[in-house]
Amino acid sequence: MASSVSSAATRHRRRRRFHRGSPTITNTGRRLVLVWSLLMVALIALAGRLVWLQLVQGDNLSQLAEQQRPLVNPPQPLRYPIVDRQGNVLAVDRLVYTLYGHPQLFKQPPEQIAAALSPILEIPEAELLSQFHRQSTGIRVVDGLSAEVASRIRQLRRDGLELLPQQQRFYPQQGLFAPIVGFVNLEGEAQAGLEIAQQEQLLLSPPEQADPALAMVHFQKAKASLKLTLDGRLQRVVQQQLESVISRHGAKRGTVMVMDVDTGEMLALATLPTYDPNQYYQADVSAFRNWAISDLYEPGSTFKPINIAIALESGVLSPDELVNDSGQIQFGKWLIKNSDFATAGGRGPISITDVLKYSSNVGMIRIMQKLPPQDYFAWLQTLGLDETSGSDLPNEAPGQIKEREQFIRSKVEPATTAFGQGLSLTPIKMMQLQAAVANGGQLVTPHVVSGLIAEDGTLLWQPRRSTPPQVFSEKTSQALMAMLEAVVEDGTGEPAQVAGYRIGGKTGTAQKANPSGGYGSGRITSFVGILPVDAPRYVVMAVIDEPQGDNAYGSTVAAPLVKQVIESLVVLDGLPPAAPEDTGGKAPTN
Repeated sequence: MASSVSSAATRHRRRRRFHRGSPTITNTGRRLVLVWSLLMVALIALAGRLVWLQLVQGDNLSQLAEQQRPLVNPPQPLRYPIVDRQGNVLAVDRLVYTLYGHPQLFKQPPEQIAAALSPILEIPEAELLSQFHRQSTGIRVVDGLSAEVASRIRQLRRDGLELLPQQQRFYPQQGLFAPIVGFVNLEGEAQAGLEIAQQEQLLLSPPEQADPALAMVHFQKAKASLKLTLDGRLQRVVQQQLESVISRHGAKRGTVMVMDVDTGEMLALATLPTYDPNQYYQADVSAFRNWAISDLYEPGSTFKPINIAIALESGVLSPDELVNDSGQIQFGKWLIKNSDFATAGGRGPISITDVLKYSSNVGMIRIMQKLPPQDYFAWLQTLGLDETSGSDLPNEAPGQIKEREQFIRSKVEPATTAFGQGLSLTPIKMMQLQAAVANGGQLVTPHVVSGLIAEDGTLLWQPRRSTPPQVFSEKTSQALMAMLEAVVEDGTGEPAQVAGYRIGGKTGTAQKANPSGGYGSGRITSFVGILPVDAPRYVVMAVIDEPQGDNAYGSTVAAPLVKQVIESLVVLDGLPPAAPEDTGGKAPTN
């Protein structure tokens, strides 16, 4: 009986436990459903948010992120400075700063920030406020700030202003040497001039530091400069005088060059138009071309001394010979006249010196007719008329002469070449030929680079230069110097006279060829001066393209300009005047 009661009690307790456990299982299921539901809602909300951010707000957020992303540019390659022969800096690396504004971090009203920055940046407050209201962060306020300006901004101690350093190439002489030196763009890439032609020598090894400020410290430890032969003092004077002449005569462009006849060192090479390499992006791209190096022109009468040297050297002409100047000469349908035929007519038998003094085209034709055309053409090739001068400036163009068969078969081609038409060359090539006439016949190479010089004066690198070929004899050179001095004393070169100095020279006024063929009304005027004629040291040449007016000639436009340049040159170089007995008793005058 007791056992039966115990068994019944046990079954009752089991039923109770089972009955009580049922609600526990039900509550657990509910919780699982609730948690699962919340997770699904969260996932749906997250997915919706992602859709919103990526599809709807994606572009805006991407722009904002780009504005706030730190600007970590790879370090630009460092470059040695470029200096002139006196050590004046023409190009140098410097550290500049870009100012960014983050208005959301300003602790003062934007108006106060703008008022504090305006006098430092020299930007109107209203303009700064307009920038600050454009967006909440990442505003690029201004570029190219100097270290001094950046320091003044830091002293303001304003939250929300950020200065990021950047390396930049700087040209303190602005447009004075731009066609020669060239420029490096904002990305650190050389684009023109010596910056690209001498890049191998200018570049330092890439800095290990990514921070431009630390890279500049590395740069300061490697002190050396690419030194040029150019004289900044003379260059400035020449540029100013060239600008004045071009403005006065309404000319298209011009160049003036000064070269040492023995070494080929260029002391000045001024060309217009020019540009500011610090703001190259505002310049006309045509100004990037140094046209004295890269453009061809027909030299006209300044080529006559070269032809006389050819004739003398070939033995077909003697310095005291006479030629018949009839004033005009016919070649088939071509009638060639002297420029002064209308007033002077034919002069009859005249000396070789008078051919140059009067710049007689007919006299020159008579001289060069003494030389067989095939020999004449060979001489043009010997002088490298169809080549460059070999200068160290980039993009030099080779000259152009007619094809050999055409030159030999045609009577008019040698005739026009006799007075400097029908062939073309660059001004710097013409300078090389004139130096050969002056220095005893050596074809020296014009150049502007002296070498890479350490701070203590040690020469680290120097360009290799070959021995100049001897194209004329000393005897021929001396004969030409006497003739060219007569041109300046009482010929077409009189406007180039400088009291107390013995100067030789030759004028040139050439017709400009049309791109479509033939010649137009445009002129290119020039003058080449050599001094002193008894011991030549310098050749000075001016070329003025398309001066306006009926009285625009080599004698009226280019010769007076060369006179001014020579007056500055002799002072800067300390070149003494000739003794009175060497100048016919003429003493120097002020």
